[in-house]
Amino acid sequence: MTLKTKKTNDMSRAVGRRKSASARVQITLGKGKVTINSKDLKDYFSTKILQDLVLNPLKIVGKEKDLDISVKVLGGGIKGQAGAVAHGIARALVNWNEELKPLLKAEGLMTRDSRTKERKKPGLHKARRAHQWRKR
Repeated sequence: MTLKTKKTNDMSRAVGRRKSASARVQITLGKGKVTINSKDLKDYFSTKILQDLVLNPLKIVGKEKDLDISVKVLGGGIKGQAGAVAHGIARALVNWNEELKPLLKAEGLMTRDSRTKERKKPGLHKARRAHQWRKR
């Protein structure tokens, strides 16, 4: 029984990822409370844009007030973490109820955004930035 596929009648778990951020999400029946790293959603993600990004999967399926969500998120920046949490919530919802998959897939929430920073190559300033040419 892995963390990605564990499922019971009233609980579901999943892992969401974006860039270098990873979020372990647990969904249980409740009153709509969202806890991220033992903090309230509004305390952890202070901007409204990031809060909306995290709650987007719940709004699409209409379960904002029916489910409690607990998340442990590591790595990456604040935007990558918000994307990882949204991906994890979407995957946990599909584990909880398979009929929600077409709704979430149509919004692009089931796809992992794998864009990461490209590594620096030897002889270059950055990943692709070459040295500036000098005549003298």
